[in-house]
Amino acid sequence: MVHPFAIVLVATFNVNSIRARKARFLAFLERTAPDVVCLQELKAVDAEFPLEAVRALGYEAAVHGQKTYNGVALVSRAPLTDVAVGLGVESLDAQARYVSATVRGVRIASVYVPNGGEVGSDKWTMKLAFYEALRDTVRAERARGLPYALGGDFNVAPFDDDVARPAEWGATVLCHPAARAGLARLLDDGLVDAFRPFHPDGGVYSWWDYRGMGFERGNGLRIDHVLVDPALASRVVGAAVDRKERGGEAASDHAPVLVRWDDPA
Repeated sequence: MVHPFAIVLVATFNVNSIRARKARFLAFLERTAPDVVCLQELKAVDAEFPLEAVRALGYEAAVHGQKTYNGVALVSRAPLTDVAVGLGVESLDAQARYVSATVRGVRIASVYVPNGGEVGSDKWTMKLAFYEALRDTVRAERARGLPYALGGDFNVAPFDDDVARPAEWGATVLCHPAARAGLARLLDDGLVDAFRPFHPDGGVYSWWDYRGMGFERGNGLRIDHVLVDPALASRVVGAAVDRKERGGEAASDHAPVLVRWDDPA
């Protein structure tokens, strides 16, 4: 059996169009050399994913794409087996937002939770329903008996100190108590926010709105997360946001979140 902690570095990254961010993403793989990357918002069908370029760097991919919007993927150095997509709810699975696979004895998933639009809208109702369905899916995934990690854009900042300007964002879909409760229920079921223990006072962000020069003005929120089961959580030795990927030409509005485990070797 492969050691379940043979994975050392996992990243989650909302690329906001893999076609627009292809060169930057490939450079990110070369620069950081993660074992697994959870990708979101591909905005591309499967055939448009740069699979050959990814393979040339020593990776393989499980892609669940969608034209124009959404789309998720897992990119891994090790083989991806038992790939599954969707939450098992037809109305939610019309959008490509969840993919999971087994990598070196660990069940890993990438998720792109709906933004929610405006509080009270149909999109908001869908966001809350998605969180409930995600909870059921996570329970089923963990019932496999493998260590489990869920990386993605959850479109919610858990605490006010995960928001640069809480007064500005507090009533929005990214900070609303109902959205925070959806994330909190995943933690209540036993998952652990792998990032928070290394930044207990907050103040570290993963998304900055393009509008209003959010990055330049420091107006960020931590809405990208890596949640892990207790077995994996006990081996985490570090977590950080790669701010380099948010600056410069053709940057996504998100920066990758990286979580590192101790090396079993």
